Amino acid sequence: MTTERKAATTFRGHPVTLVGPELAAGDRAPDCTVLAGDMSPVRFADLTGTRVISVVPSLETPVCDLQTRRFDEAVAELGEATVLTVSVDLPFAQARWCAAAGLTGADGRGGVRVLSDHRDVSFGRAYGVLIKEFRLLARAVFVVDATGTLVHAEYVPAIEQHPDYDAALTAAREAERQRLARAA
Repeated sequence: MTTERKAATTFRGHPVTLVGPELAAGDRAPDCTVLAGDMSPVRFADLTGTRVISVVPSLETPVCDLQTRRFDEAVAELGEATVLTVSVDLPFAQARWCAAAGLTGADGRGGVRVLSDHRDVSFGRAYGVLIKEFRLLARAVFVVDATGTLVHAEYVPAIEQHPDYDAALTAAREAERQRLARAA
């Protein structure tokens, strides 16, 4: 049975339904498969290390554009942590946006890595961010540590609002610090 969370967020002031569970810090990061820029599958269970997952409805909207650029600027300060942006935009549209924005993420080289959940919205369902009414993803940020545990989960209450960048980046830096301490 699929969980539906009515009025879990708003879109232009109107409540919308999110499909999937509401995740919290301490939960195991769900597995799912999305598409890379070359249409190859990327399975989340195969990703390692600290990950910041920035979720946006569409890269070609103002807040999503700014959110992706903000996390791209932060990549250098996060050590070996990976920053992923996930949307339901087609990989071709993501590549076009990345080229226009001067980001290299559509091909997975440096900066934010942009991934598409267009094919079957498995990420949206697994992370509880699929907007039932529009088949878009709700704005959210998750931080996963090297053990595969969520250490930060933010579902933004209104799609038009920015996430708490500082809280997400602080959680990512701490997860990366702990990863390094365990490795020492």
